[in-house]
Amino acid sequence: MVENAYRALKTAVRDNVFPPGYQGSEQEIALRLGMSRTPVHEALIRLQEEGLVRVLPKRGIQVCALSPDDMREIYDLVATLEGRAAEAIAAGDAALRTRALDALDAINADMRAALDRDDLDAWAQADDRFHRALVERCGNRRLARAVGTVMDQSHRARMVTLRLRVKPIRSLKEHLAVTAAIRKGDAPRAGALARAHREHARDELLPLLETLGMRHL
Repeated sequence: MVENAYRALKTAVRDNVFPPGYQGSEQEIALRLGMSRTPVHEALIRLQEEGLVRVLPKRGIQVCALSPDDMREIYDLVATLEGRAAEAIAAGDAALRTRALDALDAINADMRAALDRDDLDAWAQADDRFHRALVERCGNRRLARAVGTVMDQSHRARMVTLRLRVKPIRSLKEHLAVTAAIRKGDAPRAGALARAHREHARDELLPLLETLGMRHL
């Protein structure tokens, strides 16, 4: 029940069902989720450790908001760690590369199909899976956990601005370049391309947030 509550609450926060700044009691949240209070309490403690909510003594919880400066820090960290993950896969043995590439290639195919039918929601889901697969397949569990936490924090910003940006064709091209470098076993190039990909996303997102006057997400 705790795991179910955790997953339901994380999804609600990531998808803005509980928007930034939302404040509610544990009992209210439990009722909205159709769950008892005890697993909800345990799940909220986990989400606080991940930086998604803040537990307020005797007042319930508040969903944490992110500023553009927070987003800049997140993208800088993710760019560095995903670059290292791409290097590790490319430098790994043939079995590691094959397993990673099978997963990454399948996700890229899903992204291409989503773009072909102009399904931005499906594209965003596939894009999220690509980045998670990249770090989960690198063989470094601590790195994967660190990236996963900050990716959850930044997911809301990506979804809020999804339809305000140009069609993300370049994103798929950059994914394909990363996988091509991994396939060749070129670790320095794979790392550089993975870092540049996240930096391009950062440089596209932050000016857009400023133009929209969005100070908190």
